[in-house]
Amino acid sequence: MKNIDRPTMVRVLEDVFRTLIRKKYGSDDNFQVIVNTDKGDLELWRVRDIVENGAEIEDDNTEVHLKYALTIEEDYEVGEECYEQLFLKDFGRRAIMAARQTLISRILELEKDEIYRRYSQRVGDVVLGEVHQILKRDILVLDDTTGNELVLPRNETIKGDFFRKGELVRAIIRKVEMKNNNPVVILSRTDNTFLEKLLEQEVPEIEDGLITIKKIVRMPGERAKVAVESYDDRIDPVGACVGMKGSRIHGIVRELRNENIDIINYTNNESLLIQRALTPAKITSLELDGEARRAAVYLRPDQVSLAIGKGGLNIKLASRLTAYEIDVYRDTDEVIDDVELNEFNDEIDQWIIDAFKAVGCDTARSVLALSKEEIIRRTDLEEETVDDVIRILSSEFEGDGN
Repeated sequence: MKNIDRPTMVRVLEDVFRTLIRKKYGSDDNFQVIVNTDKGDLELWRVRDIVENGAEIEDDNTEVHLKYALTIEEDYEVGEECYEQLFLKDFGRRAIMAARQTLISRILELEKDEIYRRYSQRVGDVVLGEVHQILKRDILVLDDTTGNELVLPRNETIKGDFFRKGELVRAIIRKVEMKNNNPVVILSRTDNTFLEKLLEQEVPEIEDGLITIKKIVRMPGERAKVAVESYDDRIDPVGACVGMKGSRIHGIVRELRNENIDIINYTNNESLLIQRALTPAKITSLELDGEARRAAVYLRPDQVSLAIGKGGLNIKLASRLTAYEIDVYRDTDEVIDDVELNEFNDEIDQWIIDAFKAVGCDTARSVLALSKEEIIRRTDLEEETVDDVIRILSSEFEGDGN
């Protein structure tokens, strides 16, 4: 009978036994059901008015002759109420078994309702639990505080998550739903709220309301960007979130399987926000089209790959954080000393770049420093392919005085 408060339990017991009484006596109007939860006692009393012996009785449930009342208590008199205690054995085995089944059913329903109510109030909270069972699509987790079974679907786990039975797992309560009349508590480690709650736990200034998390965008297990703002000029929100030598953020990064977390200072200045969102890249200039929500960002060639990030992840998250479609351009107004060959992977096939890198040519100038014949001899590439590469690389340096 866990999760059920005493008043509710008393009410259920009264209902069940009043039903038992009605089935036997036709009514429960003149009966008392007393439940003592402290002692675990249950008392059933039948209350009737005492009438003269021989008087006509219209209803056995409301009246009783004096001679019968005296068998219960010797000093009863006419006009008084006769209290007669009933015992469960008087109702018969079948009636008691039916009442027992009804009671079990009611308690189970109450437990389900209570679980649904309690966890619905905790949606968005971090919960710690023990891995109980590992299924194909779900991981079943026992809540450390209540012992209830929670469900962590595989698609709500982070890339790199690997759990064994008995291990502790931390997640947020994402939602509670009823399935086949049973409450199911769904956990998540990929939801943005999970990162938000972890930051709240690690950064007292967030919990105290001195720092506000304005927006979070994530690729769980890969990278996240968090925009924070301070309402106190004396507090550096980014520094507070990161902590001394990264002390505050390191624990969160470990919990999220080395998810790379960029904390940036929020601003209403959209140009500046885009600039900060593209961290760790440093931009040279940008042009905004507020109506189309597009931003043209110009960077030095060595910053382009940083802005785009592995698999385009950095620029995707920056776009989601700022609500701007961001286009990245090399800043060709600068004198370019050299450019990594990988920067040209949109124009040159990767296998060709790899062939150059295999012979020690990692940059554009290291390729252009060789004659065409030397390149063909070293890389064993077709002459036509080499001509294309030289043309593409040369165009990068046109007009820079070399």
